[in-house]
Amino acid sequence: MTGLIHQRCFNHALREAAARCPSCQQFYCRECITEHDDRLLCAACLRKIPARDVSMGSFWAALIRAFQVVLGLAVAAFFFFLVGRTLLSIDTSVHEGTVWKGNWLGE
Repeated sequence: MTGLIHQRCFNHALREAAARCPSCQQFYCRECITEHDDRLLCAACLRKIPARDVSMGSFWAALIRAFQVVLGLAVAAFFFFLVGRTLLSIDTSVHEGTVWKGNWLGE
């Protein structure tokens, strides 16, 4: 068997082959081969793969995305609630600006 370097594209006889389709075992150039589900396939073999039913898949994907959005908003609201509680727990003299008028050096 000769190596890939000596092979030519099944569709384009003047081009070097870049990969071999695992389904039909033919060699193809970079233009004729495509990646699908982590495999390199030619266009003819790609057409043979049945299309997936995406109706239920898209429903679950949308439901998961909505859950992620709601969870993200809840986490953000909780974070801002905690920041607000922390700011409210600070002594009122800090808010009024009187803490800086105190005698810091003990003079």
